[in-house]
Amino acid sequence: MHAKFPVTALALTLGLSLALPGHGAEPVAGKKPRPAAVEARQPEENLLPRVIFQSLLGEFALQRGDTRIGVEAWADLAQRTRDPKVVARAVEVATLARQFDLAMQLSRLWLEVEPESTRARQAQSSLLVLTDRLDELAPQVAVLLERDPGNIANNLLHLNRLLASHKDKKAVQRLVDQLATPYASLPEAHFAMAQAAVNAGDELRASTEIEKALLLRPDWEAAALARAQLQARLSTTSAISGLEDFVTRNPGAGEARLSLARLLIGEKRYDDARRHFDRLLKDNPDNPAVIYPIAMLALQQGDAKTGRQQLEKLLGTDFPDQSMLHFFLGQLDQEQKKLDAAFAHFMQVTTGNQVVAARARAAQILLQQGKPEEARELLHNTRGGNAEERTQLTLAEAQLLRDAGRLSEAYEVLAQALVAQPDNPDLLYDAALTAERIGKPEQLESHLQHLLRLQPDHAHALNALGYSWADRNQQLAEAYKMISRAMTLQPDDPFITDSLGWVQYRLGHLEEALATLERAYGIKADPEIAAHLGEVLWQLGRKDEAKKLLADAIRQHPDSEVLAAAIKKLQP
Repeated sequence: MHAKFPVTALALTLGLSLALPGHGAEPVAGKKPRPAAVEARQPEENLLPRVIFQSLLGEFALQRGDTRIGVEAWADLAQRTRDPKVVARAVEVATLARQFDLAMQLSRLWLEVEPESTRARQAQSSLLVLTDRLDELAPQVAVLLERDPGNIANNLLHLNRLLASHKDKKAVQRLVDQLATPYASLPEAHFAMAQAAVNAGDELRASTEIEKALLLRPDWEAAALARAQLQARLSTTSAISGLEDFVTRNPGAGEARLSLARLLIGEKRYDDARRHFDRLLKDNPDNPAVIYPIAMLALQQGDAKTGRQQLEKLLGTDFPDQSMLHFFLGQLDQEQKKLDAAFAHFMQVTTGNQVVAARARAAQILLQQGKPEEARELLHNTRGGNAEERTQLTLAEAQLLRDAGRLSEAYEVLAQALVAQPDNPDLLYDAALTAERIGKPEQLESHLQHLLRLQPDHAHALNALGYSWADRNQQLAEAYKMISRAMTLQPDDPFITDSLGWVQYRLGHLEEALATLERAYGIKADPEIAAHLGEVLWQLGRKDEAKKLLADAIRQHPDSEVLAAAIKKLQP
């Protein structure tokens, strides 16, 4: 009939998997069914017409959304007839209408007329949960547990789910302990107590109960996983050790092995993780939950062949994020110079966080194929879902124009975007670097100073402004302070380290500059860092070392204009 107030047996039950009888009254074993209350009334009280009329009135009222009349009709009928079916429907209607006090009164009536009814007791227990009356709940649930010994293990495991909405987790823990303790010979009882303890923040007690559960049932995978989760909060090594022992004794425990492999990846133990993933793939060759992490691990290890195989296999499964698969496959094809295949993959990225990045890469491919206007059109036709994505599209267009050598146009695109978003940090930073490349240091300084007013600890902005001054041999003391501040914020960044070495060189501190630049070059053998290091070596009189360094660098980066300029400067 209607969705909100279905005319069915009571839907709001305790949630325990107890076997329920039919919708009618539940006879006590050995006794004849109790005659309907309507028939037991005195002859002059013929309630049948009232039952028919009032039940129809109540249902029609509920269908029309008139909750007040619907609830009142069923409640009155329940009290008049004391018929279990009628009372059950009245409890259901009052509960769905969130009239919990009335529903509780009716549930007591239900138990009064049907004291052995499991369904009535379930309904009352549910109401006690909904009204946060845990102190009254224990006896009711205890009876329900006792009456269904065949499902006791499963019912114990459902206790915490039943009480999940209750805010007082300590009270829930006490209740679960009270209900589960009589069944301490069952591992599920200890698991339930462990869950309640975790929710209450009592991790020591949770660990103790999980260990008891595993002693009673050593091959229980769910308990092994719960123990690993607890251990990982304090020591990933302990969690790994426990899971390794478990999967050794239980080789077919796929979930435990998968969790172990993920923990190993987190510890950068990629070879060990790969071994477990290979076993998982052997046991579950078509499982996306196994194939995907294997693909990602292979790519992380530089095994493009395996990564591609697994990603292509995922395309034939029901893996939910097909766009992401196309994005990774596009990257692989782009790296291998298979531009048409890469473009096709990138254009199939239609959902998710990679849409803008995919369109930017597709536009770069069009540029490489000599189609700059088609590349720009592709970006213009890509709609950003939010302000951040629209900014990324602007940055992608600016990069496209820079790569095409159209630097002034790139700067104009960024400047126009800044009119609409004058405080956008990404636009300010990109505009500053582009201004430097077109020979507009004043605009560079203006953009970076604006950005630093917004974000005083923006390490790259500090570095860029400081380096710009150092490179032009201006405001060296201030440049040194800025770059030193950037180094404090990001001490292992090779380019910030290079800037510090360069400003040290400009200040005449050649030995310090040499040590700093050698450290930067050790982090990343970048051609610009090589050019700076070569110049410092030359100024220190170590010209042969400078020549060798620059020669080696130009072999690695034959198209570097920075290196070519450095060699020409030192060896005209």
